[in-house]
Amino acid sequence: MPSVRALACPASLKGVLSAREAAAALADGLLAWAAVDQLPVADGGEGTLDVLHYAKGGEWHEAEVSDAFGNPRRGRWLELSFGHAVVEAAEAIPLDQARLDPLMASSRGLGELIRSVGRPRELLVGLGGTATVDGGAGLLDVLDGLPGTTSVACDVDVPLLDAARVFAAQKGATSVDAVELEARLAARVDLAPYAQRPGAGAAGGLGAALASLGAELVPGAALVLDLVGFDPSAYDVVVTGEGAVDATTVRGKAPAEIARRCRAAGVRCVVFGGVVAEPIEGVETIALSGEPARARADLVELGRRLGGSQRR
Repeated sequence: MPSVRALACPASLKGVLSAREAAAALADGLLAWAAVDQLPVADGGEGTLDVLHYAKGGEWHEAEVSDAFGNPRRGRWLELSFGHAVVEAAEAIPLDQARLDPLMASSRGLGELIRSVGRPRELLVGLGGTATVDGGAGLLDVLDGLPGTTSVACDVDVPLLDAARVFAAQKGATSVDAVELEARLAARVDLAPYAQRPGAGAAGGLGAALASLGAELVPGAALVLDLVGFDPSAYDVVVTGEGAVDATTVRGKAPAEIARRCRAAGVRCVVFGGVVAEPIEGVETIALSGEPARARADLVELGRRLGGSQRR
């Protein structure tokens, strides 16, 4: 039996591999030299529901909602035990590379999804991976209140205007568009009291909108890691990563939070990125090929290759 214990705990590679698929590929490679556990992770953004269901079970539900451009789609939500419900914004209004139009995208569908859960004892809303930069205007057209005590897992810790300044380009905004989007957000008197809260700018300003309804904004990566029981102390090496490691990774993404907890525990941590634009300081950061078709093979190869460096 291998004497080395490894934990494969990646986030999703958006549009390429889910967190569960990425964890399985890493484990295939790590098994060549280590005893491996898998723990797919998320940060409130795309894939959060799947990660929580993998770790905690629960019952799936679906609702008919509008996507960011008013088209009908089925959005899932997860009912956990004790009357807790989990909603993921990306289930209703996901970022779709086939249609990028942040000036027109609406968050109304998330409001419809939240409304569909009824009256849970507690509600968790995951924010991230949306097509929108509307400051929750569409959501607030649907909701004038929340169905219960609500926590919001924000995938980034940025203030409201950074939804346009930093993230709008990822959603298809030109530099001119970004200026207009920022002006729209700055003009929102209803969001002004919440604009500087960490996470206010998550999912195109949905953090601020939900805070205005009384929700508590919390760091999504830390919350999800606690919910799934992440504990690096039992392992010799922890391997995590996501599709792109860049300046936003350290603003609340799961790999950065995992790296921080591993440092505190004195455990080796390796972070991969399909693309690495800006490595995480003080952590082994490894770029994969960047070719989506090779993603699974890249992760298997990475897992095998880490065995040699672990033995040195």
